[in-house]
Amino acid sequence: MPADAWWGWVGPLFVTVLGGALRFLRLGEPYAVVFDETHYIKGAYSLLTFGVERMTLGTEEDPIANRMIMAGDLNIWRRCPTVEECAEYVAHPPLGKWMIAIGEWLFGMTPFGWRFAGAVAGTLSILIMARVARRMTRSTLLGCLAGLLLALDGLHFVLSRTALLDVFLMFWVLAAFACAVVDRDWVRQRLPEMSPLEGAWPQVGMRPWRLAAGACLGAACAVKWSGVFFLLAFAALSLMWDAGAGRALGLRPRLSAALQGLTGAFALVPATVYVLSWSGWFLRAQGWGRNWEQATQAGPGFFVFDSLRSWLGYQVQVLGFHTGLDTRHSYMSEPWQWPLLQRPVAFHYLSPPNACAAKDCSQAVLGVGTPALWYLALPALVVLITRYTAVRDWRAGAVLLAYGAGWLPWFYYAIADNRTMYLFYMLPVVPFMVLALAIAAGLALGPGATASIRRATGAAIVGAGALIVLVNFWWLYPILSGETIPHAAWWARMLMRSWI
Repeated sequence: MPADAWWGWVGPLFVTVLGGALRFLRLGEPYAVVFDETHYIKGAYSLLTFGVERMTLGTEEDPIANRMIMAGDLNIWRRCPTVEECAEYVAHPPLGKWMIAIGEWLFGMTPFGWRFAGAVAGTLSILIMARVARRMTRSTLLGCLAGLLLALDGLHFVLSRTALLDVFLMFWVLAAFACAVVDRDWVRQRLPEMSPLEGAWPQVGMRPWRLAAGACLGAACAVKWSGVFFLLAFAALSLMWDAGAGRALGLRPRLSAALQGLTGAFALVPATVYVLSWSGWFLRAQGWGRNWEQATQAGPGFFVFDSLRSWLGYQVQVLGFHTGLDTRHSYMSEPWQWPLLQRPVAFHYLSPPNACAAKDCSQAVLGVGTPALWYLALPALVVLITRYTAVRDWRAGAVLLAYGAGWLPWFYYAIADNRTMYLFYMLPVVPFMVLALAIAAGLALGPGATASIRRATGAAIVGAGALIVLVNFWWLYPILSGETIPHAAWWARMLMRSWI
């Protein structure tokens, strides 16, 4: 690791503060319910109030209805006639909504309140990115560059300021990857000190960072089921890293021991975290499909058994819902369109009269990545493919595997299931695009002993690329943050006609 431990924290923290300031500035604007916020902010407040997700009674006495009147969104709140019929069928696990509920608890049922947790998760992910990039490249400069690039991505910025689930999925996936990378270093530091028996893989004891990675992956699955793609990928990654460490020391791999270690960290721990995220459903009678009266007819053993049976039945229902989710939407897109940003999602658009210095005004929030960053990431990924093919660079392999885990599975759903999908499904992949750029930048700069001309040329290329990303983000900022601008200025920022 770099010797500049002090700067290794000061630099990433500075970049994090910068990114956090961008995300928290005017966080409550637009003062409206944008895109799918309507589902999650209500579910979060219902969890906060009842412990489970329920519909409103649609009366003035209903506390959720009163809150939504304040938010101006009562008309699209689904209503039910009686308390008994208020159980809400939800298609996503509850952890992301519990995280949104923290902001609603702290700051009330306001746009700032329901977006607060997302802004915190987005800001902390910048710090994690800077630190994990520093660890992987052994460079504080490249770590800070990676954190800055993530802070300047438009899609990451928009979803950090919106009460949707994808920012929390991205956060837990990135945290899990960072823990897995630390575990890799942790094991390799200890293996040479062990005394293997007849060349077999030694027992390195409890691996806290691997367990932490498993817990983060369980949390990712407890936000959205697509977290399971990363769970499988990171389990395979950890197994390959262990095998590589063993071969480097001449140790004979023991598949049974390796799989036994994976079972706890990447099966039992994630499953435990996932089930615990449903605690409100298990402890309340009003949840969808809960069958509380049936479960309480006998003793504690039957209660646990019947509750688990009802819960598993609910999970099967949710799986069926996602499998048949093919409703057409004007902003839907296909996975092969995502890397090129061909069809972003308009989260919010208004034409407020007399709100700017022009006759026609626009207030927009467009969920789109920063094109300069996304397009530069494509050749960077090609560099990583070449790098891994040529020298088996573990960093390149890890980034490529994580990128593929977040992107490639959606091709199956697009082709076989014709599922309704959106560009922002790519958000968990954005950190790995940034890591690809950071690693490619390190290759361009070369090691510290590189000739000054080569290093100066590499520095000029990397600096120019970072400046282009910064200018591109600055140009798009008004349509990412909901500023009210002249309609002509909004139109000029529609870089592709497919953005409209």
